[in-house]
Amino acid sequence: MIELVSESKCVKCNLCVKVCPTNVFDKVDNDIPVIARQDDCQTCFMCELYCPVDALYVAPQADWNVSITEAVVENKGLIGSYREKVGWGPKRTPVASHGYIYELYKRAKF
Repeated sequence: MIELVSESKCVKCNLCVKVCPTNVFDKVDNDIPVIARQDDCQTCFMCELYCPVDALYVAPQADWNVSITEAVVENKGLIGSYREKVGWGPKRTPVASHGYIYELYKRAKF
């Protein structure tokens, strides 16, 4: 579930507002987007993936709010972590290019 829009990192591009399939965010003129309908979040991670500055944190728990602060998320290295894991963003390796993906493919029985 979407938990955080970083006030210190957000550049107010509103891509999260545009890509969210369940309309969780509200655009605010000259300010960061607001998580307006958190219970509608489907934990699809689209907002976190498209955020160009890693200013969002989506918790993997889809059914409940974890109530986490920006400081905690930052200290634990969680902010933008999903985007990093799949290799979206500058100087990151897309997950499809990792060697272990080929190893998984070889083990698959189609």
